[in-house]
This record gives sequence, C-alpha cells and structure tokens, in this order.
Amino acid sequence: MALPIVEGMRRIVVVLATLVFLSLATPARGDVGLPRGRLPVAGPVVTPYDPPEVRWGSGHRGVDIAAEPGATVVAAASGRISFSGMVAGRGVLVIDHGTVRTTYEPVTATVAVGTQVAAGDPVARLEAGHPCPAPACLHWGLRSGEEYLDPMLLIGPSQVRLLPRGVTPRPVTAAPVAGSGSSRPADGPITSPFGMRRHPVTGVWKLHDGADIGAACGTPIRAWADGVVVSAGWDGAYGNRVLVDHGTGSRGHVVTGYAHAQSFAVRAGARVARGQVIAAVGTTGMSTGCHLHAQAWVNQQLIDPTGLW
Repeated sequence: MALPIVEGMRRIVVVLATLVFLSLATPARGDVGLPRGRLPVAGPVVTPYDPPEVRWGSGHRGVDIAAEPGATVVAAASGRISFSGMVAGRGVLVIDHGTVRTTYEPVTATVAVGTQVAAGDPVARLEAGHPCPAPACLHWGLRSGEEYLDPMLLIGPSQVRLLPRGVTPRPVTAAPVAGSGSSRPADGPITSPFGMRRHPVTGVWKLHDGADIGAACGTPIRAWADGVVVSAGWDGAYGNRVLVDHGTGSRGHVVTGYAHAQSFAVRAGARVARGQVIAAVGTTGMSTGCHLHAQAWVNQQLIDPTGLW
C-alpha cells in the first residue's frame, strides 16, 4: 500500500511544481505577447490612455488620435477582422491579433468580417462624433481578454505623438522667439527616464512621457529656452503644469512642459527668457514625491526632453 501512496504524493508534487512554474511564466499585466504595430491614423494623440483604478470606475480606456473626418484608418498590426458594426450609435471595428484585440471607433469599415489584414492595410474611414479638441478623433483601444491595455504598447516611443492640453493639434505657425540657447530646467539627477515603465502609483505598464528630475520641493524650475507661456495651471494627473511654446527654430517647433509644480512664477501669455524661473518643484497631482516631470514636443512629436538639454 505504501507504493501507491508514495506515487500519489509524487504526482501531487509534480502538479504543484508545474502550477508554480506556469504562474511565474504568466505575463504580468500589460506584458502579454504583443504584436509589433503602428499608429492606425496619421495625427497626434490628444487624449492619452488613463485607466480607472478599478475595473468599473471611470477612466479613458484607450487613446484619442486627432485627424480629419474621412481620414483612412489602417490596421495597427496584422490580424483578422472579428467585428464590424454599430455599438451605441457609433461604428466600431475590432481586429483580433491572437493574443490581443484592437478596437477602432467611430469608423465606417471598408473591409468585411473575417478578412485577414496586415499592419498598415486600410480598414476603415474615420467619422466625426467622438468628443475631442479636433474635427474628428479616432478612439483606439487595446484589450487582452476583458482587460484594457494602453494601445501605445504596440508601437515604439519614437512613433508617439502626444500633444499637451492648450496646444492646438493643427500645424503651428508661431514665429521663432529671439535668443538661442537652452538650459536644464532644474538641478538634480534623473530619477526616472523617458520610456516605457510600470507606473509607480497605478502599477500599469505604460509610456513615461517625460523625464523626472529629483529635487527638493521649492527648487526653482527654469525655462529651457526663450518662449511664450501657453498655460500655467492645474492639469489633472500632472498637477500644476507649465507649458512653454518656444516657436520654430533650427530644431523645429518646440513645446516644453514642467509638471507637478508647487507654485507658479508666470502666467499664460507671458514671454520668458532662457533660464528664467517659471515655477517651483513640487509634488502635486499623481506624484510620489518632490520632483520635476519635464516634457518636450518637437513638431508635435513627443520626445525624450533630455535630448534638448
């Protein structure tokens, strides 16, 4: 009788070991096998992914990309059209990529359900109707099972175009501001660089759209270069944020952002000089401690701000 018992125990140990291995091998949230993709429509991202803290809570479960009504929408990655139809009065298209699905709305589909598509293949035309600061916006989503993910996970950071609030998604024709040169916006080490990371507050794997400079609260924040203040006020998760338009120069059209400020030293519309104090380091908004979250856009393209310093 001892042998069957021993054999049974051995089998239980093997099963438990297998379960432990599988649990360790299971991708963490946001780390599922993702296809390499591209933006589905030409235009800047005007509303980023902002997941709710709980599944049933309010949030922005995708990104909004500004474009003109009728713009061609393409497949973000290769896959199969799994749904095309009206949902709550809006045209919705879904592409199954195997491990994940991408969604596109509001659109009029130009391909049939069941069609196999490659990344970049036209699949729909963009329709107006989605609320956003542009004539039309594509709401682009990514799902793994019932879980929403940031669709920007499908593309490399170099493709991301993310406009800050207060800056029009139209081509900018602002004249270059006199005076060249640039300045590091605050003294301190880089504590979190630009790029993909797991958010320290939400735990979501997403793009860190700037570079964090660790500094004590109250440390002066200085303008990167000459420019005009676009806005200085509260901006949601960014807390108190200053946006400065530096006009168009040798680098192209540059806008910089300074988030989580404790206080402001300028107002919207003010002309500032390189190195001028515009705010003080703080920990407002979704922040875990005193730091400056520095951002930069060149020709409406979100970039690593340290490349300007």
